Amino acid sequence: MTIFWIMTGLATALAGLLVLAGARRGVEAEAGVDRDAAGRELAELDRLKARGLLDEAGWTAARAEAGRRLLAARRDARAPLAGPKDRVWVLAGIGATAVVSLGLYWFAGAPGMADQAYETRVRDWASSPDTLEPAQAAAVIGRIVKDRPDDHRALTLLGAARFEAGDPLGAASAFRRALAIRPDDAQSWARLGESLVRAADGQVNGDAEAAFRQALKIDPGQLGARYFLGEAALKRGDRAGAAEAWEPLIAALDPTDPRRADLRQRLQAPSGGAG
Repeated sequence: MTIFWIMTGLATALAGLLVLAGARRGVEAEAGVDRDAAGRELAELDRLKARGLLDEAGWTAARAEAGRRLLAARRDARAPLAGPKDRVWVLAGIGATAVVSLGLYWFAGAPGMADQAYETRVRDWASSPDTLEPAQAAAVIGRIVKDRPDDHRALTLLGAARFEAGDPLGAASAFRRALAIRPDDAQSWARLGESLVRAADGQVNGDAEAAFRQALKIDPGQLGARYFLGEAALKRGDRAGAAEAWEPLIAALDPTDPRRADLRQRLQAPSGGAG
């Protein structure tokens, strides 16, 4: 940890030097722009004289006036320049800040303590399962699966936890392992399909559709699988296939459930309800 803080301080010092160097280049570039503008103005006066639009007296007076304006602008600008000592002050300030930070950490922290092992944190999470976030629950169940790799229930719980934690590929892996133990588990086939759909950003691809069909083959009452198969059929423009998947789902929903009317409307839409 101490090495980390030292490296952070060095990186901050380097950033300070880069800022100062950039500021100096910016000031010098601005001064260069002023010189270029003055040069263009004087060249324009020369062109006007050459074309006969300015006589000798007018040209001389105009050049003198341009020179006076340029000198006055430079006096008034008084642009601050970063001097060599400024870098020393910046580095000294950054160094002092780093020293104070390290001192506070040494006084209030525990610089000699090693980072807490991941397995230790997982054991602590396991002692209070009711307060865990989905990712923490997945870690705790993952440790159980590591000890009992053939535990079908633990694998299905791991898949569900990973799904809730936003890890659909990890969830699909867990459900596949569960199905290798019990291939007749319709719910795990349906959850595998849902995980693949989420991993594909909502698209029902071929693997997900195959998982949903297997779930319905084992248990026609898997309504979630029916919903996604209907979605896939509508996407293909197969309204008959969508109706075959969704009619049992519509019948199972309460008549007052707004999803029932939505599914019916999508089936009856001229475009097949895809969109």
